[in-house]
Amino acid sequence: MAKKGEFGLIDFINAHFHAPAGMVGIGDDCAIVPGPDEDTLVSTDMLLEGIHFLRKHSTPEDIGWKSAAVNLSDIAAMGGIPVATFLSIALPKDAQGEWAQRFIKGYAEISGQFGVPLLGGDTTSSLRDIAINVGIKGRCDHGKALGRGGAKVGHTIFVTGPLGDSGAGLKAILTGVERTPAVEELIRRHLRPMPRVAEGQKLLATGMVGAMMDLSDGLASDLGHILRASGVGAIIELNSLPLSPEIVEVCRKHRWRARTLAASAGEDYELLLTGPAELARAVDIPLYPIGTITEAHGIEWLRGGKPTKFKAQGFTHF
Repeated sequence: MAKKGEFGLIDFINAHFHAPAGMVGIGDDCAIVPGPDEDTLVSTDMLLEGIHFLRKHSTPEDIGWKSAAVNLSDIAAMGGIPVATFLSIALPKDAQGEWAQRFIKGYAEISGQFGVPLLGGDTTSSLRDIAINVGIKGRCDHGKALGRGGAKVGHTIFVTGPLGDSGAGLKAILTGVERTPAVEELIRRHLRPMPRVAEGQKLLATGMVGAMMDLSDGLASDLGHILRASGVGAIIELNSLPLSPEIVEVCRKHRWRARTLAASAGEDYELLLTGPAELARAVDIPLYPIGTITEAHGIEWLRGGKPTKFKAQGFTHF
């Protein structure tokens, strides 16, 4: 019987399309097309109104920014250098004209920060909702791109920054809580994520990273991808998950569970990686150790060093 859901469909597609020898296809943040000196990295992401963004709660510039950012994050996850993007967009009548121009301004703002040109794409009309698809091309030295399958037993699990901020920002939008400065900052981090491109390149340069990916669907879900690709398990200490002052303040005020958001909520776009403990001293970027790779499959959650019945589930598309 065929597996259902998002990953069942991905498995079905993968069974029908095998990457040619030397190429890396479905299963990592980017496909890899090898070259003699450099490899080409290719990825694509789709964003749909009502699923990935809420038009009435976002400016067109915010949506343009996010559309480019999530693709830049895929290149960051491989330790690569972004080269160019390609944008296809379907717009209903009320999003044509001024809305579309403001969208492009936001897209151009973050693209300019990373020196990444938009080289093509497609435009079409939509009967109701906005649909956005971005393709991105990147590069890295031949054979050096980081993937999800290199985690080793005994590796420390790291993240590059606080977790849960984007999820808390979305929760604030949906619940309509008072827009305090801390709430506004969480919402900003949800609407305008910052891909960790420079951090990914520095981590690749150490030669010490085992596995790496970006946190788009939440720690519980994304760590599972690394564990399956590497054939290992993990222990995660909940008390070690890094939290921003803003999420601590807002969660305390509204009695939200900060650790649950940190473990479950997606779209932080920090990097999740494994490597020896000394990796943290070998690179000049913040790295937060949150757990350890083990032989046993699955994730064991600890709180204060003791097993807990904590359950976390990241975002799934189906």
